[in-house]
Amino acid sequence: MPWDEAGAPALTRDTSAEPLPEQATTHAPEGAAVLQYEWLGAWVVVARGSYDMDSIAPLSDALGAAVRKHPKVILDASGITFADSMLLNLLILTHQAGTLRVVAPSPQLRRLCEITGVDGILETRTSLDDAAVS
Repeated sequence: MPWDEAGAPALTRDTSAEPLPEQATTHAPEGAAVLQYEWLGAWVVVARGSYDMDSIAPLSDALGAAVRKHPKVILDASGITFADSMLLNLLILTHQAGTLRVVAPSPQLRRLCEITGVDGILETRTSLDDAAVS
């Protein structure tokens, strides 16, 4: 069954006909927030807070739009305090749809990726500059 029929975050839907502003912030439930901006030719999506089935939609929308519109997308994951399989699925799908680099994953996210083997699939970097130029 295709992932979009299984109830996973949809990366193919276009939630906005207008281009994203140079910097945009979206608030998800429970204090999760998504900030976006351009950096050294790459589009950066900054995720802060907890991401699960109830709060993943704003991040899914941001990454989906970013990967469709920009050749290189960077996820600053340093502020992610909780992640479950919904976030892992979103990261894998975004990686498959385009160039995704994950910067400074939080210890919790890094451990989750190690346990599931996703760390072998995703490109991770220690800094935004490294992710943008490499």
